[in-house]
Amino acid sequence: MPATKAQQKAVSKYMKKNYDVFQIRMPKGKKDKIKEFAESKGESLNGFINRIIDEAIK
Repeated sequence: MPATKAQQKAVSKYMKKNYDVFQIRMPKGKKDKIKEFAESKGESLNGFINRIIDEAIK
């Protein structure tokens, strides 16, 4: 069953309040390679990117 307009609005409000969005650009095909690597390690693409950024900052 599709989400109602009220549900969509609530999710959008939650996302804006709790998350920042960061867009990166890379050559075609690179995203697929990174995603495949992350999944081979049992991580989502987003989780992998956040983890390696956190590790680099430490």
